[in-house]
Amino acid sequence: MGSGRLYAAVAVGGFRRYATYRTATAAGVFTNTVFGLILVYTYLALWREKPHLGGYDQAQAVTYVWLGQCLFATLAIQGGGFEKDLMARIRTGEIAVDLYRPADLQLWWLASDLGRSVFQMLGRGVIPFAFGALFFPMALPVDVTTWAAFLVAVVLAMLVSFGIRYLAALSVFWLLDGMGVNQVLMITGVFFSGMVLPLNAFPGALGGIVRVLPWAAQLQMPADVLMGEADPLRAYAFQAVWAVVLLAAGRLLQSAATRRVVVQGG
Repeated sequence: MGSGRLYAAVAVGGFRRYATYRTATAAGVFTNTVFGLILVYTYLALWREKPHLGGYDQAQAVTYVWLGQCLFATLAIQGGGFEKDLMARIRTGEIAVDLYRPADLQLWWLASDLGRSVFQMLGRGVIPFAFGALFFPMALPVDVTTWAAFLVAVVLAMLVSFGIRYLAALSVFWLLDGMGVNQVLMITGVFFSGMVLPLNAFPGALGGIVRVLPWAAQLQMPADVLMGEADPLRAYAFQAVWAVVLLAAGRLLQSAATRRVVVQGG
């Protein structure tokens, strides 16, 4: 099997794996819908007091909420994707078997995570988003071009998300336990991605900082592309730079971790 077909098969396997968890998917749809409702009414009250907070009008703020619920599991913003499996394999030493596979470790997990991401978007993300569009006024584009540009931004967001979590997972080679790392992923993911409040609404120096961090590529960039608040090419450039930086860092850390395994394992 060629390398391209191999990773395509891994991606399909990642999709199918999560597709088997039908009860968990249904529970996730319900949870995201409920949290979406809570956030929407919170945002509506906030935007009544500050009608143009972060440069968004009320309809854009509502759109941002439901897009966040759509992408929450898609991008594993709070963690909970492949990284837990990889951390467990590092901790138990099973990672040594993975390194003997005729496949690149990073590309293997990337393919698997992309399959998971696509399923989570279709199986868990679309329904809450459609629910929001049905019952609340949203700022959605009517042209196919903008939707296509948005999907490109989502794919780049998937790469950035993977890059962050791959680095976190590999840190277990040195930390030997992933519990603390998972907690850090959870906190940074929710806060810095803008799940609580759009990054555009963060004030002063803090706003300037959070908008240039990699987490901004996950939700803020796709949201702004969808609502026409960002030039797609500039958004892509921002996302692509972070994707390249994170994947390259992951490659370097993987090389260091592989040498560590060889030295310890003989």
